[in-house]
Amino acid sequence: MGSGRPNEELAGEGDKDDEIFGNLGRVDEQIRRLADSRPPLPRTEGGLVTMVLGNGTATLVTGAGNGIDILHMLFYQILSNPLAGRGLSLSLASKGATVTVVEYSEADGLETVRLIEVEHAKLLKKPRAPSAIFIKCDVTVPEQLFRAFELHEQTYGRLDVCVNNAGIGEDQNFDADLSSDGKGKWRRTMDVNLSAVIDGTRLAVQTMRRTKQPGVIINVASAAGLYPSIAMPIYSASKAGVVMFSRSLGGLKREGIRVNALCPEFVDTALAKLVNPRVITNLGGYLPMDAILKGALQLIEDESKAGDTLWLTVRRGAEYWPTPEEKAKYELPRSRRIVRPLSKPIPPAIPDEYKKVIIHKLSSDFRTASKIVTVPLELPLKPGHVLVKNLYAGVNASDVNFSSGRYFGGKAKLPFDAGFEAVGVVASLGEGVDSNILVPGSPVATLTYGGFSEFCQVPFKNVIPMPVAVPELVALLTSGLTASLALEQAGRIKSGETVLVTAAAGGTGQFAVQLAKLAGNTVIATCGGEEKAKFLRSLGVDRVIDYKKESIKAVLKKEFPNGIDLIYESVGGEMFTTCLNALARRGRLIVIGMISQYQGENGWQPGNYPGLAEKILAKSQSVVGFFLNDYTRMWRDHAARLTKLYLDKKLKVTVDSKLFAGVEAIADAVEHLHSGQSLGKVVVRLAPETTNHAQARL
Repeated sequence: MGSGRPNEELAGEGDKDDEIFGNLGRVDEQIRRLADSRPPLPRTEGGLVTMVLGNGTATLVTGAGNGIDILHMLFYQILSNPLAGRGLSLSLASKGATVTVVEYSEADGLETVRLIEVEHAKLLKKPRAPSAIFIKCDVTVPEQLFRAFELHEQTYGRLDVCVNNAGIGEDQNFDADLSSDGKGKWRRTMDVNLSAVIDGTRLAVQTMRRTKQPGVIINVASAAGLYPSIAMPIYSASKAGVVMFSRSLGGLKREGIRVNALCPEFVDTALAKLVNPRVITNLGGYLPMDAILKGALQLIEDESKAGDTLWLTVRRGAEYWPTPEEKAKYELPRSRRIVRPLSKPIPPAIPDEYKKVIIHKLSSDFRTASKIVTVPLELPLKPGHVLVKNLYAGVNASDVNFSSGRYFGGKAKLPFDAGFEAVGVVASLGEGVDSNILVPGSPVATLTYGGFSEFCQVPFKNVIPMPVAVPELVALLTSGLTASLALEQAGRIKSGETVLVTAAAGGTGQFAVQLAKLAGNTVIATCGGEEKAKFLRSLGVDRVIDYKKESIKAVLKKEFPNGIDLIYESVGGEMFTTCLNALARRGRLIVIGMISQYQGENGWQPGNYPGLAEKILAKSQSVVGFFLNDYTRMWRDHAARLTKLYLDKKLKVTVDSKLFAGVEAIADAVEHLHSGQSLGKVVVRLAPETTNHAQARL
């Protein structure tokens, strides 16, 4: 078992170093060879890459014992507190990680080491290194902090996780400082809370680069860094600096280094009890220590989080800040980006005529409403238009609404083209189209009426460049965009909530559950059948409800008695009523569709929900409709986000395994989707994969 006992190798360095660094576990040659060891490989959960903490993971935590300069921690000490530092250290140790305890108080630092050793004794039979070492350090002295990181590297040979937790409150009002020498007591708050965090981050980044190991840095800030605190302006300023500093380092993810900030509100400690009780009550009470530890581990383990800030409150739970709405206020509009194809574009041949599906009769029975026609290909193209050869077309539940004329307000002019989405390649460019962005052969996606066609002429503004033309990218269009935009814009998705997705194994449901998990939520999903349930569990869904085996209503009432915060509902009918009754106070229910009501002899009939207004009024609930065409300006940006998540392997895309080939199979594909047997996105292959614009599945 590793020990935190004195290290003889430091004895010759003089009393100064002995005073600074206190007791340190012996560093021998066997331990030095730890540089060649590797912690467990990342695991994949629900399509997300997750950092694994385990035996061999080396961590360093500042303020890990009893805090720094404890006399200065008078009140308004929100998280940078002794229990948090020790709790984080023990939480890391409980997963098998070694911990370097960087702490000013020798007694408290050694006690943390002892507790870690006890924890490791339960887990590890033969630890490969000291379970923990203690280094006495004043983080505001750069030489001491540098030496602490140096000794950590000498001992463990790597740094996987660094938690900069040291912090203090205010000991002096800044406007009461009458000194002229720049030595006011309030300056120490800035030194400990901000300057030392910057230094700790700098040294952690340098260590990770030097050892050529990816890692994560958690900078513990405070809720006072997100909103102003009148009683402690210096403390608030220091923590706001930590937040903005951490967010500004998101680009380090390219090197495999992730920097995040943790911002909790008041924790139940002796220090926090000095705060006016009315303040605590107004904030909803003390934040449990478990919530802080869970939040820190979430930022550490979720590989998608870089430059992120997790805000922890009793009132709102865990929430990432800023929200997408806040980001939209300061992010500059994106110019049209040039998307480079993954292979050399090969222009397709342009025929004299092509086939397409048109609607010639209004009916919710798609087969009855549609027919296939052959039409001449008109050249030259209209100015500003692009001729696209469609390779894959997506099938959607609302295709039957379209064929019945509902989207035209009863003013449908027959005949009209069918289909909403397709992925293909550019066949030709009209006058005025930027050839720096598109060339013949470029893979593209289109979101416009007429997707069920072998060729289509589309305005340049409606063409979305893609890196490759594969069926998986069809799923990211109507289905993916609906999930992304509906959750963000209509559902105001947060983190730390419960999210329910109905018909979750379908085209759009598969994305809704994954995006909700990426946002840091507990996700519940409904489906019918064990195959679909297994599929949803593979996406990381926390609770799958198979309505063929159990009652959705009963499960929600028993297992989620406080209600569901956000519901993504696309079934309608009785399911809508069940969801409405399960909605939490201040919950949001997004109406995506009513697939259960689309077909039948009389088609889609309006529902009747007496007392709806009174019901949602009583609990401050929201029921919000979502129609994708009302968000056209956001399509390109969200399509780029989804494509990046897919290419980065953070988002799984499942295409239904049943093959539908040619425009002749489109009616079959629509019926297959409405049969309830489909799993994932239903796609029709319109052209053979004979050229390399439909390259290997990614």
